[in-house]
Amino acid sequence: MGKPKIRFKGFTDDWEQRKLGDVADIVGGGTPSTGRNEFWDGDIDWYAPAEIADQIFVDSSERKITEEGLDNSSAKMLPIGTVLFTSRAGIGKMAILRKEACTNQGFQSIVPYRDKLDSYFIFSRAYELKRYGETVGAGSTFVEVSGKQMSDMRLMMPKSIEEQKAIGRYFEKLDHLITLHQRKCDEVKTLKKYMLQKMFPQNGMNVPEIRFSGFTDVWEQRKLGELAVFNPKEELPDEFEYVDLESVVGTEMLSHRTENKATAPSRAQRLAHTGDLFYQTVRPYQKNNYLFEMPDKHYVFSTGYAQLRPFIDGYFLLSLVQNGKFIKMVLDNCTGTSYPAINANDLAKIAVFSPKNEHEHQQIGAYFRQLDNLITLHQRKCNELRKMKKFMLQNMFPKD
Repeated sequence: MGKPKIRFKGFTDDWEQRKLGDVADIVGGGTPSTGRNEFWDGDIDWYAPAEIADQIFVDSSERKITEEGLDNSSAKMLPIGTVLFTSRAGIGKMAILRKEACTNQGFQSIVPYRDKLDSYFIFSRAYELKRYGETVGAGSTFVEVSGKQMSDMRLMMPKSIEEQKAIGRYFEKLDHLITLHQRKCDEVKTLKKYMLQKMFPQNGMNVPEIRFSGFTDVWEQRKLGELAVFNPKEELPDEFEYVDLESVVGTEMLSHRTENKATAPSRAQRLAHTGDLFYQTVRPYQKNNYLFEMPDKHYVFSTGYAQLRPFIDGYFLLSLVQNGKFIKMVLDNCTGTSYPAINANDLAKIAVFSPKNEHEHQQIGAYFRQLDNLITLHQRKCNELRKMKKFMLQNMFPKD
């Protein structure tokens, strides 16, 4: 009935349409009486839908029940390899059991038949399962999909369990790489947040808690406007690359578009020079700030950014304005609630601490540049892998 566009070598047979109930049991769950203490705090894992998020495998639930609780409820023991599938309160969240467990009534879990369905193969089809569940589910209070409805779902499948396993292994490896890079990215972000707190003075201190060796002088308090020229005025070129508020995420420019001076948005006014820092003045808590290090006079930023031309190390200044203490001071000087914003004059008046020694500026800047480069590296790899996964999901399964 169909073949995928991309498949592993050695597999040539057409796929066939099968009901999910032909290759797996669909098993619901239940909840022991919460008024019976003897039913709870045992050693049997018992999952609720709220516990299923972005994880792929699960092996320990938040709450556990006893054998007596299991025997006196509709909960059923599920074997290793079961694919948990939430059937209400957000249909379609999935995870694979690494340890025997049971669930509450918010699941219709998929227990694959041996040699008929591979766990990771069906887990990889999460989008199809979720879309089906949301389409056929019905309920007066909230949408819910039944076990019978899940059993009746039709899917295109290989005739060979070996092809299923090969596909499952491929997506498992891909998901593992995505998880690995995302974890590394999150770890570096956590380290950066910690070091921003420790490498800049806090709570009335005039020295940071962590410093590079060789620096002992107290930092001096300066207004931000003493560390950079704000919003220098220059004539715009006839054609340029325009950077708006959606173009910068974190400390990275993700997009820009070509504009003509005569037809460009009125907010296109900040002509960038190499070394300029662009500070997002609208919703500054987002921390989307960019140090421009490309060639001069070809990029123009929105007036939604304050343009700072630093007298000190640019990356030190970028790191300073990413600091939580600085952001709090900015928010305290903002106007508006839904879209808090600060004007450039008020931003320039904010008092900050800065080292007297330019070499300390440079070392701090270089350290945070290294962290930002690592964050960007892992985030780009994640994005590339997710794009690859999306493409392969579209091409390794035939259309119905």
